[in-house]
Amino acid sequence: MGRLALLVCLFLFIAVVVPAKATEAATGQLEPRELQLPTQPGRRKNWLGTRSHPQDLPILVMAGHADSQRLRGSGTPGEAVGIYGARPMDPAITDELYWNLLTAQKIVQLGRERGLNIRYYDPGLRTLPNSNDPRSNWSVGYAHAEQGGYAVEIHYDAHSPHGGGAGVIPAVRFEFSRLDEALSEEFGGYPYDYRGMLGAPRRGISILEIANLEGNLERNLRNPRSSEATLKAIAERVVKALQKGLANSTNGSTALQQ
Repeated sequence: MGRLALLVCLFLFIAVVVPAKATEAATGQLEPRELQLPTQPGRRKNWLGTRSHPQDLPILVMAGHADSQRLRGSGTPGEAVGIYGARPMDPAITDELYWNLLTAQKIVQLGRERGLNIRYYDPGLRTLPNSNDPRSNWSVGYAHAEQGGYAVEIHYDAHSPHGGGAGVIPAVRFEFSRLDEALSEEFGGYPYDYRGMLGAPRRGISILEIANLEGNLERNLRNPRSSEATLKAIAERVVKALQKGLANSTNGSTALQQ
Protein backbone atom coordinates (compact mmCIF):
# COMPACT_ATOMS: atom_id res chain seq x y z
CA MET A 1 0.00 0.00 0.00
CA GLY A 2 2.89 2.32 0.85
CA ARG A 3 4.47 1.64 -2.55
CA LEU A 4 1.17 2.45 -4.31
CA ALA A 5 0.93 5.78 -2.48
CA LEU A 6 4.48 6.64 -3.48
CA LEU A 7 3.71 5.95 -7.15
CA VAL A 8 0.59 8.13 -7.01
CA CYS A 9 2.57 11.03 -5.50
CA LEU A 10 5.25 10.68 -8.18
CA PHE A 11 2.61 10.74 -10.95
CA LEU A 12 1.02 13.88 -9.54
CA PHE A 13 4.42 15.61 -9.30
CA ILE A 14 5.19 14.88 -12.95
CA ALA A 15 1.71 15.92 -14.09
CA VAL A 16 2.03 19.31 -12.41
CA VAL A 17 5.71 20.26 -12.76
CA VAL A 18 6.62 19.07 -16.25
CA PRO A 19 3.73 20.71 -18.15
CA ALA A 20 4.44 23.97 -16.33
CA LYS A 21 8.02 23.96 -17.64
CA ALA A 22 6.81 23.03 -21.10
CA THR A 23 4.28 25.86 -21.07
CA GLU A 24 6.96 28.38 -20.05
CA ALA A 25 9.13 27.37 -23.01
CA ALA A 26 6.24 27.20 -25.47
CA THR A 27 4.97 30.70 -24.70
CA GLY A 28 8.38 32.24 -25.19
CA GLN A 29 7.77 34.43 -22.10
CA LEU A 30 10.84 33.40 -20.13
CA GLU A 31 11.83 35.09 -16.90
CA PRO A 32 15.45 36.25 -16.43
CA ARG A 33 17.68 33.67 -14.83
CA GLU A 34 21.09 34.00 -13.27
CA LEU A 35 23.61 34.26 -16.11
CA GLN A 36 25.49 30.94 -16.13
CA LEU A 37 27.82 30.26 -19.03
CA PRO A 38 29.09 26.73 -19.59
CA THR A 39 32.41 25.71 -18.07
CA GLN A 40 32.40 21.98 -18.66
CA PRO A 41 34.67 20.88 -21.53
CA GLY A 42 33.60 18.63 -24.37
CA ARG A 43 35.14 15.23 -24.90
CA ARG A 44 38.73 14.23 -24.22
CA LYS A 45 41.36 16.37 -25.95
CA ASN A 46 44.22 14.53 -27.69
CA TRP A 47 46.22 17.36 -29.26
CA LEU A 48 48.38 20.36 -28.35
CA GLY A 49 48.27 23.70 -30.16
CA THR A 50 51.80 25.00 -30.73
CA ARG A 51 51.70 26.88 -34.07
CA SER A 52 52.52 30.55 -33.52
CA HIS A 53 50.98 33.50 -35.31
CA PRO A 54 51.78 37.18 -35.89
CA GLN A 55 49.80 39.71 -33.91
CA ASP A 56 48.02 40.92 -37.07
CA LEU A 57 46.88 37.41 -37.97
CA PRO A 58 43.74 37.61 -40.17
CA ILE A 59 40.92 35.87 -38.28
CA LEU A 60 37.76 34.76 -40.10
CA VAL A 61 34.63 34.01 -38.05
CA MET A 62 31.65 32.19 -39.57
CA ALA A 63 28.31 30.90 -38.28
CA GLY A 64 28.05 27.13 -38.45
CA HIS A 65 25.23 25.79 -40.67
CA ALA A 66 24.79 29.19 -42.35
CA ASP A 67 24.59 27.53 -45.79
CA SER A 68 23.04 24.15 -44.93
CA GLN A 69 19.43 24.93 -43.98
CA ARG A 70 16.86 22.35 -45.08
CA LEU A 71 19.75 19.95 -45.64
CA ARG A 72 20.95 17.15 -43.39
CA GLY A 73 23.39 19.34 -41.45
CA SER A 74 21.08 22.23 -40.56
CA GLY A 75 21.90 22.40 -36.84
CA THR A 76 20.00 21.67 -33.65
CA PRO A 77 16.54 23.15 -32.95
CA GLY A 78 17.59 23.49 -29.29
CA GLU A 79 15.85 22.26 -26.18
CA ALA A 80 13.10 24.89 -26.14
CA VAL A 81 11.88 24.02 -29.64
CA GLY A 82 12.90 20.36 -29.83
CA ILE A 83 11.67 19.27 -26.40
CA TYR A 84 9.16 21.84 -25.15
CA GLY A 85 7.56 22.97 -28.41
CA ALA A 86 8.51 26.66 -28.27
CA ARG A 87 8.23 28.68 -31.46
CA PRO A 88 11.54 28.95 -33.39
CA MET A 89 13.35 32.25 -33.15
CA ASP A 90 13.10 32.43 -36.96
CA PRO A 91 10.88 29.88 -38.75
CA ALA A 92 13.16 29.91 -41.82
CA ILE A 93 16.23 28.59 -39.94
CA THR A 94 17.12 26.38 -36.99
CA ASP A 95 17.52 28.00 -33.61
CA GLU A 96 21.17 26.97 -33.60
CA LEU A 97 21.87 28.96 -36.74
CA TYR A 98 19.94 31.91 -35.33
CA TRP A 99 22.28 32.03 -32.33
CA ASN A 100 25.36 31.07 -34.36
CA LEU A 101 24.82 34.15 -36.53
CA LEU A 102 24.33 36.57 -33.64
CA THR A 103 27.21 35.11 -31.64
CA ALA A 104 29.65 35.20 -34.56
CA GLN A 105 28.70 38.82 -35.29
CA LYS A 106 29.14 39.81 -31.65
CA ILE A 107 32.58 38.13 -31.51
CA VAL A 108 33.72 40.07 -34.58
CA GLN A 109 32.34 43.36 -33.26
CA LEU A 110 34.10 42.95 -29.92
CA GLY A 111 37.27 41.60 -31.55
CA ARG A 112 37.57 44.70 -33.72
CA GLU A 113 37.08 46.91 -30.68
CA ARG A 114 39.96 45.02 -29.02
CA GLY A 115 42.26 45.53 -32.01
CA LEU A 116 42.07 42.09 -33.62
CA ASN A 117 42.36 41.73 -37.40
CA ILE A 118 39.05 39.91 -37.50
CA ARG A 119 36.17 39.74 -39.98
CA TYR A 120 32.84 37.99 -40.41
CA TYR A 121 31.65 35.99 -43.39
CA ASP A 122 28.05 35.09 -44.20
CA PRO A 123 27.31 33.31 -47.50
CA GLY A 124 23.88 34.96 -47.58
CA LEU A 125 22.27 31.93 -49.22
CA ARG A 126 20.95 29.59 -46.57
CA THR A 127 20.91 26.44 -48.72
CA LEU A 128 23.99 25.48 -50.73
CA PRO A 129 23.77 21.74 -51.47
CA ASN A 130 27.33 21.69 -52.85
CA SER A 131 29.83 22.31 -50.04
CA ASN A 132 32.45 23.12 -52.70
CA ASP A 133 30.38 26.07 -53.94
CA PRO A 134 32.81 29.03 -53.80
CA ARG A 135 30.31 30.92 -51.63
CA SER A 136 30.07 28.22 -48.95
CA ASN A 137 31.58 28.47 -45.47
CA TRP A 138 33.90 25.58 -46.23
CA SER A 139 35.19 27.07 -49.48
CA VAL A 140 35.75 30.56 -48.07
CA GLY A 141 37.25 29.20 -44.84
CA TYR A 142 39.54 26.86 -46.77
CA ALA A 143 40.84 29.69 -48.95
CA HIS A 144 41.40 31.86 -45.87
CA ALA A 145 43.36 29.11 -44.08
CA GLU A 146 45.42 28.35 -47.20
CA GLN A 147 46.53 31.99 -47.24
CA GLY A 148 47.79 31.68 -43.67
CA GLY A 149 44.77 33.00 -41.78
CA TYR A 150 42.81 31.46 -38.94
CA ALA A 151 39.22 30.39 -39.65
CA VAL A 152 36.65 29.31 -37.06
CA GLU A 153 32.98 28.33 -37.22
CA ILE A 154 30.76 29.15 -34.24
CA HIS A 155 28.30 26.45 -33.17
CA TYR A 156 25.97 25.51 -30.33
CA ASP A 157 25.71 21.80 -29.62
CA ALA A 158 22.52 19.74 -29.43
CA HIS A 159 20.68 19.55 -26.12
CA SER A 160 21.39 16.70 -23.71
CA PRO A 161 21.78 13.80 -24.06
CA HIS A 162 22.57 14.21 -27.75
CA GLY A 163 25.32 16.85 -27.70
CA GLY A 164 28.82 16.58 -26.25
CA GLY A 165 28.90 20.13 -24.91
CA ALA A 166 31.34 23.01 -25.08
CA GLY A 167 34.74 22.62 -26.71
CA VAL A 168 36.91 23.36 -29.71
CA ILE A 169 37.49 20.88 -32.53
CA PRO A 170 40.79 22.04 -34.03
CA ALA A 171 41.64 22.45 -37.69
CA VAL A 172 43.79 19.52 -38.76
CA ARG A 173 45.05 20.71 -42.14
CA PHE A 174 48.08 22.40 -40.56
CA GLU A 175 49.97 22.20 -37.29
CA PHE A 176 47.59 22.72 -34.36
CA SER A 177 47.25 26.42 -33.56
CA ARG A 178 47.92 28.31 -30.34
CA LEU A 179 44.55 29.98 -30.88
CA ASP A 180 42.80 26.61 -30.70
CA GLU A 181 44.86 25.79 -27.62
CA ALA A 182 43.73 29.01 -25.94
CA LEU A 183 40.10 28.35 -26.89
CA SER A 184 40.37 24.85 -25.45
CA GLU A 185 41.63 26.28 -22.15
CA GLU A 186 38.50 28.42 -22.02
CA PHE A 187 35.85 26.07 -23.45
CA GLY A 188 37.41 22.60 -23.37
CA GLY A 189 38.68 20.53 -26.28
CA TYR A 190 37.36 17.71 -28.43
CA PRO A 191 39.65 15.12 -30.03
CA TYR A 192 41.05 16.32 -33.36
CA ASP A 193 39.62 13.16 -34.95
CA TYR A 194 36.14 13.60 -33.45
CA ARG A 195 33.58 11.61 -35.48
CA GLY A 196 36.32 10.39 -37.78
CA MET A 197 37.50 13.95 -38.51
CA LEU A 198 34.88 16.45 -39.65
CA GLY A 199 34.75 18.26 -42.96
CA ALA A 200 35.52 21.76 -41.66
CA PRO A 201 38.68 20.80 -39.72
CA ARG A 202 39.91 18.83 -42.73
CA ARG A 203 39.72 22.10 -44.69
CA GLY A 204 41.66 24.09 -42.09
CA ILE A 205 38.58 25.48 -40.26
CA SER A 206 38.27 25.11 -36.49
CA ILE A 207 34.88 24.51 -34.87
CA LEU A 208 33.98 26.10 -31.55
CA GLU A 209 31.03 24.57 -29.72
CA ILE A 210 29.88 27.26 -27.29
CA ALA A 211 27.65 24.93 -25.25
CA ASN A 212 24.61 22.69 -25.41
CA LEU A 213 21.64 24.79 -26.54
CA GLU A 214 19.53 24.16 -23.46
CA GLY A 215 18.76 25.15 -19.88
CA ASN A 216 19.71 28.51 -18.38
CA LEU A 217 21.92 29.45 -21.31
CA GLU A 218 19.14 29.04 -23.86
CA ARG A 219 16.63 30.78 -21.59
CA ASN A 220 18.99 33.74 -21.23
CA LEU A 221 19.52 33.88 -24.98
CA ARG A 222 15.79 33.77 -25.71
CA ASN A 223 14.81 36.33 -23.09
CA PRO A 224 14.92 39.86 -24.61
CA ARG A 225 15.97 41.27 -21.25
CA SER A 226 19.09 39.11 -21.01
CA SER A 227 19.90 38.15 -24.60
CA GLU A 228 22.32 40.98 -25.37
CA ALA A 229 24.21 40.54 -22.11
CA THR A 230 24.49 36.80 -22.71
CA LEU A 231 25.85 37.24 -26.24
CA LYS A 232 28.34 39.81 -25.00
CA ALA A 233 29.51 37.55 -22.18
CA ILE A 234 30.10 34.70 -24.63
CA ALA A 235 31.93 37.00 -27.06
CA GLU A 236 34.13 38.26 -24.21
CA ARG A 237 35.29 34.73 -23.51
CA VAL A 238 36.00 33.95 -27.15
CA VAL A 239 37.84 37.20 -27.88
CA LYS A 240 39.91 36.98 -24.70
CA ALA A 241 40.96 33.45 -25.68
CA LEU A 242 41.94 34.60 -29.18
CA GLN A 243 43.97 37.42 -27.68
CA LYS A 244 45.67 34.97 -25.36
CA GLY A 245 46.51 32.67 -28.25
CA LEU A 246 48.16 35.54 -30.11
CA ALA A 247 49.95 36.80 -27.01
CA ASN A 248 51.40 33.31 -26.45
CA SER A 249 52.71 33.11 -29.99
CA THR A 250 56.46 33.51 -30.38
CA ASN A 251 55.83 36.05 -33.16
CA GLY A 252 54.30 38.53 -30.74
CA SER A 253 53.81 39.33 -27.07
CA THR A 254 51.15 42.04 -26.93
CA ALA A 255 49.38 42.15 -23.58
CA LEU A 256 45.69 41.29 -23.49
CA GLN A 257 43.40 44.30 -23.83
CA GLN A 258 40.65 44.49 -21.25
